[in-house]
Amino acid sequence: MLVSGTVVADSETVVEDGAVVTADGKIAFVGAASAAREAYPDHERRRVDIVAPGLVGGHVHSVQSLGRGIADDVPLLEWLEDHVLPMEAALDAESTRVAAALGYLECLESGVTTVVDHLTVDHASEAFEAAGEVGIRGLLGKVLMDRDAPEGLLEPADAALEESERLIERYHGAFDDRLRYAVTPRFALSCSETLLRGARALADEHPGVRIHTHASENRDEVAEVTARTGMRNIEWLDEVGLTGPDVTLAHCVWTEDAEREILAETNTCVTHCPSANMKLASGVAPVPDYLDRGITVALGNDGPPCNNTLDAFTEMRQAALLQSVDRLDATALSAPTVFEMATRNGARAAGFDDIGALRPGFRADLVGLTTEVSRATPIHDPISHLVYGAHGDDVEFTMVDGDVVYADGEHRTVDAAAIRRRARELATQFQPE
Repeated sequence: MLVSGTVVADSETVVEDGAVVTADGKIAFVGAASAAREAYPDHERRRVDIVAPGLVGGHVHSVQSLGRGIADDVPLLEWLEDHVLPMEAALDAESTRVAAALGYLECLESGVTTVVDHLTVDHASEAFEAAGEVGIRGLLGKVLMDRDAPEGLLEPADAALEESERLIERYHGAFDDRLRYAVTPRFALSCSETLLRGARALADEHPGVRIHTHASENRDEVAEVTARTGMRNIEWLDEVGLTGPDVTLAHCVWTEDAEREILAETNTCVTHCPSANMKLASGVAPVPDYLDRGITVALGNDGPPCNNTLDAFTEMRQAALLQSVDRLDATALSAPTVFEMATRNGARAAGFDDIGALRPGFRADLVGLTTEVSRATPIHDPISHLVYGAHGDDVEFTMVDGDVVYADGEHRTVDAAAIRRRARELATQFQPE
């Protein structure tokens, strides 16, 4: 396919009258539209206003989609213990699959082509199958919890690791390598030392398998980890092996200088979730400091119950504005930097080296957006517009591996209306009183 328009190839490169040509699932050409039409005269053509790399949701909870809105305006611990974890425990195989599919539909509609997805304890295979059917790219993992978990989510460490290994053997590299596996402890407080060290050992046994967990989201969490271990949270995770270039830590709001040095020295990835951190009053992550230290910082929406949307364009805007107001510095986090977080940095956090930019040889993950709305008139800087002005519903088409999986308001791989209808039926059991 030859897609022409204003091409935002990466956070530094814009081709005003440009084109991207895809072939055999890869990007074959990026450059001037005239040169593309001359070199590829027989390719199917599509014209859009802006062509951009597919965005990466660096931390999402697709299976929480049925709980969107069940615990708004609720403090974190009450939100988690009284609403979200009981909801996860109540999910059966069908509701897990439908919830995951619903989340992936929303992501693709919003220009997200890759997710780093923190599932739940049971029925993880249903989410993998849903991802494969919908056509999204993802790093997915079954959640591990062997302590301080509600009934229905607690399982012995050895059983959790054995099930994880079965899932690795079945799904790591599945669906033409669109899906990969991350060993996924929930967070330090819900996992014994045995389980955390076992997670590291399991990842080490399987090349390409990553680790994905939460860390230092909340001050009370950090205080409890310190009380139990005598260490700060990042120090403890480093002690048990859960840092390194194959590790993605969601949030990292409350860290001290020594912990940030650990993250930098070990090349650990961090995912910033500004909307969720604001909604749950968790605090403001020190993103500029992380970036200054060379730490890879991706961008994520977290889950629908603590964000209400998986629109990554909204998250880019929130990330930039939050740092400006927190630091009283309008230059704290620039639009190109935020765009890099949502694309190439997200690719690194997901473990895919060849996505997150429009470059020849990269996988053909791209999105086309309209600017035929008042909100997009005028556009002086396309990258600034994508960060501050664009919405997910500006997306006209979404391509993954060269396959157009969503276009003109319609999903091409599944019956989206049927999924939404069934999701509404299943979600009635979770309605707040």
